[in-house]
Amino acid sequence: MEKSFSLCTTNVSHIGYAKEIGALMARSAKERGTGIAERSAAYIEKKILEGNAIIALSPEEVLAGFCYIEKWEHGKFVANSGLIIQHQFRNMGLAKKIKKAILKLSKQKYPKAKIFGITTSFAVMKINSELGYKPVTFSELTNHDEFWNACKGCKNYDILQRNNREMCLCTAMVHQVKENKLQKLNKQIKVGAVLNKLIKSKK
Repeated sequence: MEKSFSLCTTNVSHIGYAKEIGALMARSAKERGTGIAERSAAYIEKKILEGNAIIALSPEEVLAGFCYIEKWEHGKFVANSGLIIQHQFRNMGLAKKIKKAILKLSKQKYPKAKIFGITTSFAVMKINSELGYKPVTFSELTNHDEFWNACKGCKNYDILQRNNREMCLCTAMVHQVKENKLQKLNKQIKVGAVLNKLIKSKK
């Protein structure tokens, strides 16, 4: 049955959901056994107050889903992390709606950032692909220690350490920015100018 959800950028009015979100993340980590790091209620509260998260509520204002933004290197890199959906609201297309909303928010707040994510979930990989993400190696992600230290909450952290942060069970994906017509034209003009210089230099 189709159910309508309210999706919005978080604010102080959503603080009361922080503890429940943290518990849901912990439960999801245990159920999946991999691929999701646990977060404290205090950490989630910080994301909520910063407006760096999307929350989904049912018509009865029951927590349905959540996802937050993390940034590193002065906003050069941005990740959409911690996507969770309550059991009773799964298989309703909500995950994709939240991912689409958090991607839009990321672009608005950090327009020059490289937006990425890491996941072991095939469903999330599929959604990411539909939203324009492409698989990449870990070398294309931020090497900021704070980002990788956040993986300590995952049971597979030892695998990441053994591989010098170059490989784990997670798949890294980066959002590919589509060029508009003007950007493509400018690129063609630049390439043409370089080719002209090469031709002239050989004469």
